[in-house]
Amino acid sequence: MKQADTGAVDLQTPVVFQTPVVFQTMGDTAFSVEFATKVDRAANARVMALHRAVAQAALPGVIEAIPSFGALVIQYDPLNASRAELQAAVEAMLPALKPEAAAGRLWSIPCCYEAEFAPDLAEVAERRGLTPADVIQGHAGGRYFIYMLGFMPGLAYMGGLAEGLQLPRRSAPRLKVPQGSVAIAEAMTTIYPWESPGGWHLIGRTPVRLFEQHRPEPILLAAGDEVTFRPVSRAEFDRIAAEVAAGRFDHGTLRVAS
Repeated sequence: MKQADTGAVDLQTPVVFQTPVVFQTMGDTAFSVEFATKVDRAANARVMALHRAVAQAALPGVIEAIPSFGALVIQYDPLNASRAELQAAVEAMLPALKPEAAAGRLWSIPCCYEAEFAPDLAEVAERRGLTPADVIQGHAGGRYFIYMLGFMPGLAYMGGLAEGLQLPRRSAPRLKVPQGSVAIAEAMTTIYPWESPGGWHLIGRTPVRLFEQHRPEPILLAAGDEVTFRPVSRAEFDRIAAEVAAGRFDHGTLRVAS
C-alpha cells in the first residue's frame, strides 16, 4: 500500500521556495507566516527553521512564536513593535533559512486492532475497498512523523498515513473516545491520550499511556519523533495494560534504534 508523500526534507541552503510565503493577519497582535496549506514535511522543516531564526534574533516586541504544520504564528506586543516592522524582519530571514532534518526518536507503539477496540475498522475497510486485515497491515506498515502536539496534553499529530487508508473525519463525532484509542483521519493518525470527544476513525487501541504526571517526562512523544505501530493480541494488550497500571512498565522498551 502506497504511503503518503510526506515530503523529503531538502537540506540545501539557501532555501528556494516553490510558492510565495503568505503573511496572514490574526487579529491586532499576531500574524502567521504560511509556507504550505497542506501537511508537508519539507514545509514543516522550513517552519521550524524560521522558528529557530526568530528565537535567535530575539526581535523586540515578539511575545511568542508558535509553529504548526505549515505556518509560524508570531504574537507580538503592539506597544513595542509594529506588524510592518516585524514582517520586514521576518522577510529578511527567509532567504537564509537552513532547514534541518528532525533529530527525533523512533518509537514502536503496541496496538491491538481487535474489533472491541476498533469500532470503525470494518467501515474504513468497506469505504476504501479493502479488508480489515488490509487496513491493519497498511496502518501497521507505516512510519509516522510527529508534526506537532496539540488539542490536549500528549496528543500527537502524525503524518504519513497510506493514501489507500485516507478518509475525511467522521461526520458525527463521538462524545467519548476511550483513552489510548488509535485513530486515523485524512493523511494523519493519532493516539487519544485521554478519554475525550473526537471525530477521527477508531481502528485500534494501545495500552501505553502517552501522558503520566509522575514520569520525569510526563509526555511520552514529542514533535520531530517518528512512530510505528506493532500489532499485539488482546492477551499482550492486557499484560502491558496491567504493567502500566501497576507502574512497572518500562517505556524505554518502546524506543527503537533509528
